[in-house]
Amino acid sequence: MNKNDWYNTESWYAPIQQEPERSASAAPIKKKKKAWKSWHVLAIVGLVALLIVGSSLIFGGSGKEKLPDDPQDWGDEQLPDDWKDFFENFYTGIETDIARIDIPRSELFPDFTLSLEKAEGEELDLQQLYERCADSIVAISGYREGRAGYYWGTGVIISEDGLILTNTHVIDDCDSATVMLYDDSEYEAKLVGADSINDIALLKIDAKGLPAAVFGDSSSLMVGDRVAAIGNPLGQTFRGTLTDGIISAIERGIGYNGHSMTLLQTNTAINEGNSGGALFNMYGQVIGITNMKMRSSYSSIEGIGFAIPSATVQSVVNSIARYGEMRGRPAIGITVGAIPENAANHYKLPEGVYISDVSKGSDAEAKGIQIGDIILEVNHTPVKTTGEINDIKNELQVGDTMLFTIWRNGETLEIEVVLMDLIDIYGG
Repeated sequence: MNKNDWYNTESWYAPIQQEPERSASAAPIKKKKKAWKSWHVLAIVGLVALLIVGSSLIFGGSGKEKLPDDPQDWGDEQLPDDWKDFFENFYTGIETDIARIDIPRSELFPDFTLSLEKAEGEELDLQQLYERCADSIVAISGYREGRAGYYWGTGVIISEDGLILTNTHVIDDCDSATVMLYDDSEYEAKLVGADSINDIALLKIDAKGLPAAVFGDSSSLMVGDRVAAIGNPLGQTFRGTLTDGIISAIERGIGYNGHSMTLLQTNTAINEGNSGGALFNMYGQVIGITNMKMRSSYSSIEGIGFAIPSATVQSVVNSIARYGEMRGRPAIGITVGAIPENAANHYKLPEGVYISDVSKGSDAEAKGIQIGDIILEVNHTPVKTTGEINDIKNELQVGDTMLFTIWRNGETLEIEVVLMDLIDIYGG
């Protein structure tokens, strides 16, 4: 990941943590006033003095020119002598965080299939959509023994006999979970399986005759299509909140958990607690699972939210139901990124894609691919972006090979790498 982004995605990896409700008859908690002590005064005086000295250094300057925060903006005279030193500043390490979920396991459901249906008939208005769809949305509370409060999120009923879909991050670090239905009935949940990379988890409750949501095909969406979200933002008080908007972008690449997700972008209002909820088309079909929004510490960002497309959800859910995990995703085992123009010109580097990390246990590591290598071609096709490499990889399957033409310290090498199952490299 380069340091060029002034924004980031907020995926609520620690979902809303609700404190236990106090009884109405409980006595109010009174805060004690603390008496000022002499050491308090001395500490404050010392802190003020330190701030004054620090300010004089900051505003007076150290006599050295301050480098731009983004190495992409460094001029020739500011670039390190060694091009590898530049890339150590430009790329920061990315760690894949595998969810820790200790919820008791359910049996698997190898015969279950999540199907995507065509949109047919007349579009619904918002009142009709809510009446038809709201009962398929549930509230999820996650707990860990010994920790006060609980985590809060949203889920979608996907089978009449109690399969519940949500985001993995909603139940991360939990050892138990409950599901509250539309009628306020509450059930203990078991874990069928979870996938950290696609942020999809499947729970099971012991219930029958539930109103399962209907799923539509996200691949038929167009920018400007109207959509609506139903979820549980900001805690139990706002359960079953309906918001609406449009599809703002179809295939938005967003970095998440050390990988890139291809998500739907929407201006529909989603907030903490909406995670795991449904994004509906106007036919009442789930076409996405809301999981993150954009935020910035520099300015206000509104109306940029994201949802996992139903086409992705379908493949992940069906694999989890059958195996308890997501299988079959081809992975190379490298982290790559574009080469900034200033570095390419200054160091006279070839056109290609820079390798910033090689995953342990991958065939790429076994075949000798190294950090600092520059990929010139894949399968004899020149590449300049991460997307171009992914486009080639995504046409292949686990066990297939990719031929990399690599530049390394002035030499050109050809290395053939066998694609492995992503879960075997990074885990679930």
